[in-house]
Amino acid sequence: MKRQSMTGFARAVLENEIAAVTWELKSVNGRGLEARLRLPHGLERLEQPARTCIAKCFSRGSIHANLSLSRGEALCRPVVDEAFLAEVAALADRLCRDYGTAPATADGLLALRGVMELPDASADETVTARLDALALKALDAALEDLAMARAEEGASLAAVLEGHLSAIEDLVRKAEDDSAREPAAIRARLEGQVRLLMDAAPTLDEHRLHQEAAFLATKADIREELDRLKTHIASTRALLAADGPVGRKLDFIAQEFNRESNTLCSKSNAASVTAIGLELKVVVDQFREQVQNLE
Repeated sequence: MKRQSMTGFARAVLENEIAAVTWELKSVNGRGLEARLRLPHGLERLEQPARTCIAKCFSRGSIHANLSLSRGEALCRPVVDEAFLAEVAALADRLCRDYGTAPATADGLLALRGVMELPDASADETVTARLDALALKALDAALEDLAMARAEEGASLAAVLEGHLSAIEDLVRKAEDDSAREPAAIRARLEGQVRLLMDAAPTLDEHRLHQEAAFLATKADIREELDRLKTHIASTRALLAADGPVGRKLDFIAQEFNRESNTLCSKSNAASVTAIGLELKVVVDQFREQVQNLE
């Protein structure tokens, strides 16, 4: 299954002698699947079948579906009740003869209620069934085009996410290889700090200070955060290669990326590692922003 974004647009038109139907679909981001339908008066019966069709195609996104309809030749040809028209015309002639009223005109007679009507599709079960089938067939075509549009954007989105993921991986490797994390560098930095404290307050217990320094060095170790970041990178690559919607899972991993980068910055006791952590936070924010668009 191709990776899909949640944004896209599609339009489909189908027609026969009964009607011409047009569906316009617009999809935007959503936490789940939400379908908002606008249907012409008299076609409210299509709401549930349309929702079912949409749910079969997509699992996430806010989808706005608008159906418009114009009558075809079969529904535009007026139906005249000629027997009723003859009765009305005869009555008009009698009124004109007996009471001197103005002669009836053709347009006036045809405008009378019940003389001429447009066909009512709902009154004919066969016409209704054909109209519904036409509308749902057009919806299927629109949904197929929308899926293609979302897939095209999804492919571009997947490439962007891969780029962000590579940047995260490079920064993790950079933090791992930073010379400030070498035991000798850490020892020298801590010894310098202890020396400054002893010079400022000679009465301090030097042994206790060294114990505290060792404790802080252990607490500042970011090995665990780096290992978790590597695990998240591997999990993300597996999800991007998997079938089916993965947007929610990737959003959770993005939160984990953000948590680990925050911890890395807070535990760092070297300016170079802190700078890497801050850059990592920027890339993670970009990654999460793009994940929001993925189904």
